[in-house]
Amino acid sequence: MSELSDLSKSCRIDIAERTLTIETGKLAGQAGGAVTVRYGDTVVLVTACVGGEEKAEERDFLPLTVDFEERLYAAGKIPGSFFRREGRPGQEATLAMRLTDRALRPLFPKGFHREVQIVATVFSADQENDPDILLIIGASAALGLSEIPFSGPVSAVRIGYVNDEYVINPTFSQLSDSKLDLVVAGTQDAVIMIEAGASQVPEKVILEATRIGHDVNAEICTTIERFTQANGKPKLTFQPPDPKTDLLEKTGAAARSV
Repeated sequence: MSELSDLSKSCRIDIAERTLTIETGKLAGQAGGAVTVRYGDTVVLVTACVGGEEKAEERDFLPLTVDFEERLYAAGKIPGSFFRREGRPGQEATLAMRLTDRALRPLFPKGFHREVQIVATVFSADQENDPDILLIIGASAALGLSEIPFSGPVSAVRIGYVNDEYVINPTFSQLSDSKLDLVVAGTQDAVIMIEAGASQVPEKVILEATRIGHDVNAEICTTIERFTQANGKPKLTFQPPDPKTDLLEKTGAAARSV
């Protein structure tokens, strides 16, 4: 079940007996789009910003940057170094950034080459709910709220397989006993990205877990879409560049002659 708040500044949906809450309007007001995502007691702030048009025409790729800031204070700890400084992103943070990039990149319009930056900061980590899923959901919502052209929403969910039963968004303790760790990202209509690790499970288990993940993602995407439609900014006007017809013809002729 999902719902919007009276002021339409937050939305909630129940996933696996826990409430996923997405809120905007209180933090990072100067960002193109900003949301706070809460699941259990794990809280992540995600912002989305876009660069100017300078040098965009000179690029032939989308310079998408995803930055995941995991701070020790989120778990109630203080760095043990002399200067009390945070270290560089760990392996889990790097993997979370890559997951998010792969889920988001296909949904930007072809030919859009302006710089896009996604920054996620973990405010609270409850040691039970992994924030990597919240990063993808929050990035999708932040992009939907912003002026950045984006063919979302997109959502992500983790599926475990414990005692021959499928578990949606398993906690860390459940995941340690799971034979499957499957992350499914997708829109309301299609699966975009799958990341998985498993311990010799049948193919039908993977297929069923993917189906369950897609169904959950469709519900979350519907909630995000209602939320962004109620609170989002007008999108930038973007005209895809005209293809160089003569170059395409020459390239096609050369390929056919081989």
